Amino acid sequence: MGQLRMERVQELMKQELSKIILQDLKDPRIGFVTVTAVDVSSDLRNARVYVSLMGSEQQIADSWRGLQSSRGFLRREIGHRVRLRYTPELTLELDKSVDYGVHIQELLQKIKKDEEDRA
Repeated sequence: MGQLRMERVQELMKQELSKIILQDLKDPRIGFVTVTAVDVSSDLRNARVYVSLMGSEQQIADSWRGLQSSRGFLRREIGHRVRLRYTPELTLELDKSVDYGVHIQELLQKIKKDEEDRA
């Protein structure tokens, strides 16, 4: 399959999953969730969905359980909204890149502060 088509399918799935989670999921456990990326296999049968969760540790754990329990609903809605021959099986992955970026920012600020103290 063409790389351009795969990228378009991935972006469309990312947008639709974001809309579904934001507007259609009624699970009270699910808090602030951002779909950061979707990787689809070359045969379009599997999709790895990367999500970023915000909140306290308890809120993140509750949101994660809510998302895991709603995978069937998400897959069904994707099947209705994105016209593909096969609806991909969704695998949810926790995206730690936001946390990593915050950690790097803190380290850079600490280095800057140490340099200012030396001067």
